[in-house]
Amino acid sequence: MERTAVNPWPWSVELGYDQGQVVSGHTRTLYCAGQTATGGDGRPRHAGDLAAQLALSLDNLEAVLAGAGMSLANLVRLNVYTTDVDLLLRHYGVLASRLGAAGVAPATTMLGVSRLAIPALVVELEGTAVA
Repeated sequence: MERTAVNPWPWSVELGYDQGQVVSGHTRTLYCAGQTATGGDGRPRHAGDLAAQLALSLDNLEAVLAGAGMSLANLVRLNVYTTDVDLLLRHYGVLASRLGAAGVAPATTMLGVSRLAIPALVVELEGTAVA
């Protein structure tokens, strides 16, 4: 797989994401459902702790990727949904550091929503990966 970053402006690169990515030569695409801070039993974890929810959501996204023989390094698109954008921005380093460690800067969109499917949850990650 070959990735080419598309960044008409440099500011997003400084924040750890690309405006777009052209992907060529890939053979498989994985569309991940939204991953939240739930345990293996499907029950929500870390009520009221956005940083912990973000870390567990990312763990769960990585588990889905691993199940397809992929990792964060294959992530080309990431949608982040949260019920509190300001609070998420204060804890964004949790996500940025893990993406940076994987050497990836997926095209990313962050959206503030009134609630998620399970009221105790405050963040959800939805990704697309290619290999």
